[in-house]
Amino acid sequence: MTRCYDAHLATRAWRAKGVLPVTRKFRAENVGSLLRPAELLQARAAHAQGKLALDELRAIEDRAILEAFEGQRRCGIEVFTDGELRRGSWLTDMAEAVEGFVADKVVMNWKGPGGGAEGSTAQVVGAKLRKMRKLTAHELPLMKKSAPGPFKITLPAPSNFMVASYKPGVTDRFYPTHADLLAEIVAIVRDDVQWLAQQGATYIQLDAPYYSHYLDPAQRERMRAAGIDPDEEFSAAVAGDGAALEGVSRDKVTLAVHVCRGNSRSRWYTEGGYDAIAEKLFGELDVDKLLLEYDSDRAGGFEPLRFAPRGKMIVLGLVTTKQPALESQDALRRRIDEAGRFVPLENLALSTQCGFASVAAGNLLSMDDQWRKLALVAETARKVWG
Repeated sequence: MTRCYDAHLATRAWRAKGVLPVTRKFRAENVGSLLRPAELLQARAAHAQGKLALDELRAIEDRAILEAFEGQRRCGIEVFTDGELRRGSWLTDMAEAVEGFVADKVVMNWKGPGGGAEGSTAQVVGAKLRKMRKLTAHELPLMKKSAPGPFKITLPAPSNFMVASYKPGVTDRFYPTHADLLAEIVAIVRDDVQWLAQQGATYIQLDAPYYSHYLDPAQRERMRAAGIDPDEEFSAAVAGDGAALEGVSRDKVTLAVHVCRGNSRSRWYTEGGYDAIAEKLFGELDVDKLLLEYDSDRAGGFEPLRFAPRGKMIVLGLVTTKQPALESQDALRRRIDEAGRFVPLENLALSTQCGFASVAAGNLLSMDDQWRKLALVAETARKVWG
C-alpha cells in the first residue's frame, strides 16, 4: 500500500487560531465523493423502507464522515470533503430539497462495464419548482465542526439539469425552453452558494459533468439534429453557472468547477477532448480553479489548456477512480510536466479524475484501492510542488 503521511500540522495551527488560509494553493485534492461503507448503505436502505428513523441514519452518516475525514488526513489530502456520504448521488439533493421534480428519468447511454441505456439519477422536472430547504444545510455543520483542515462543499451546477432533468412533453409544460428551466435552477443554487459563504464555507465547487455533452462529437450531432446549436447551448450553460456564483467575496471563498465525462459504477457517458469548449470554458467561466478529467485518452491532450488565463488554477485529474490499478508516480510526473508546457507549474495541481462514488453504489474498486489512490495523489503532489 502506498505510504500515507500526516501533512496537516500547519492546518491544525491555523484552526487553533480560528483562521484558515483561503488563497492557499492546494496541490492534492479529492474531487468529492468517497465509497460508502457497507453499514451506511444498509442504513440508507433501511431508512428508505421505513425501518430506520432519520436521526439514526444521520448518526450513522456522521460516524462514516468522521472516518472519511480521518482517511483523507492520513493520506495527506490537503482539502477535505465529507465524501458526499449523505447523498444518494452527487445531485439527488436537488430533488429532495426542491418541490417540482417527478418520478421520471431522462435515459442516458452509458459506456464501460455493464454499460447501456439507463435512467439518470436526476429526476425530471414535472411542475413549477419551489425550494423547500437549503440543499447543503444538513451537510455543512459537521464539516465546519469536525473537518481536520480546510474543506470544500460541492453542489451540482445548474446547467446539469438542462440535460438530466428536461424531458420534452413533461418539463416543457412548465418551462417551455431549457433557458427557462436554467434560470429557475440558477436562483435555487445561487441561494445555497450565498448561504454557504455567509456561513463561513471557504471552498465551493460546482460539479458540471454535462459540460462534456457539448464536446462529445456524437452528442453534438444529436443536438444539431434536435435543432439545438451545441455552442450556443454551452454558452448558456456557462453563463448560468457563472450567475449562480455571482456576489461571492473572492477574498474569502475559493470557487471551482469540476468537469468530467460521467462517472457511475466505473462507466462513462461522453468522450472527446476539451477542444470544442476550451475557449468558452476558460475565457467565460469566472472561477478560481477548474478540476479537469485527464485520466484516459477519452479526455484528449493538454493543448486546450493554452486558453487558460494566467493565474487560474488547473487541477489535473490524472488518477482514475474507475479502476483499481495504481498509476505510476513517474508517469504522473511526466504528464504534469507535459501540462506545464501550456500552464505554469505554479498554477497546476493534482487530483483524481472524479469522485469514487458519484452514485452511492460506488465505482468498481475497494476501500483500500481508494485510499491508495488518494495517497498517491498526495505523495506525487508533494514531490512535484514540495
